[in-house]
Amino acid sequence: MWARFQNSRNALGIVFMLPAALLLLVFLTYPLGLGTWLGFTDAKVGRAGVWIGLENYEFLWNDSVTRLALFNTLFYTAVASVIKFFLGLWLALLLNRNLRFKTFLRAVILLPYIVPTALSAIAFWWIYDSQFSILSWGLVKLGLIDNYIDFLGDPWNARLAVIFANIWRGVPFVAITLLAGLQTISPSYYEASAIDGATPWQQFRHVTLPLLTPIIAVVMTFSVLFTFTDFQLIYVITRGGPLNATHLMATLSFQRAISGGALGEGAAISIAMVPFLLAAIMFSYFGLQRRAWQQGGGEK
Repeated sequence: MWARFQNSRNALGIVFMLPAALLLLVFLTYPLGLGTWLGFTDAKVGRAGVWIGLENYEFLWNDSVTRLALFNTLFYTAVASVIKFFLGLWLALLLNRNLRFKTFLRAVILLPYIVPTALSAIAFWWIYDSQFSILSWGLVKLGLIDNYIDFLGDPWNARLAVIFANIWRGVPFVAITLLAGLQTISPSYYEASAIDGATPWQQFRHVTLPLLTPIIAVVMTFSVLFTFTDFQLIYVITRGGPLNATHLMATLSFQRAISGGALGEGAAISIAMVPFLLAAIMFSYFGLQRRAWQQGGGEK
């Protein structure tokens, strides 16, 4: 029986998957289940709490700070993701050409992504400082402005400042991944289209973009997920201020649950993020379905 088990691919596959499944169960499934349960209780730090049903969600629905955090999260995610996509695609197309020092340029572009997020956030916090901002100092020396810009003291300035920090950190991921997708496209497609008289724009629109669509779907799904759940950049740079103008759902959940001690309320905010994350995953799923069609497969 043991020899039969060893020769069974399915059985061996299950055995090899058990460690990963155990890790997912401990570090993903259990926290998600516990958070869902806490969202329906009035649990506090140091107190288990009792079942209160949808009271946390009803309170959050009428809470102006939570609604502002939802707006901030959607605005932050939409603006940052769109800009990261276009900049990343432009960089990927540029790096896909035969440039001198191409390997060095790829390494330089990847640097913002491999630097620890907390260090990046501290650097941007210094750049945006109201008194010692190197950016404001440079603009003053160039004669472009008269006074230092209050990057983190004005609500809209702060929103745009953290969006810029997220873009700086996220563009390399999009660019390198799309570059890998570009290199899988056979040059014969471009040669055939050139023979037919296609312009560079027509080649991009009718060759590059359709073949790159599955990669774009996956990359943008991850980009949206990372941006929507961003915590470190916001927490280090602004802590959600000024006047809650940069609070995202993730930072507000932490503030209510850990700093404020309302575990049930914080868990409810976290669970409220799940529908948006599922929508991003479904976007990726339909993008992958299109890949099957492009390769000649039938619709599933």
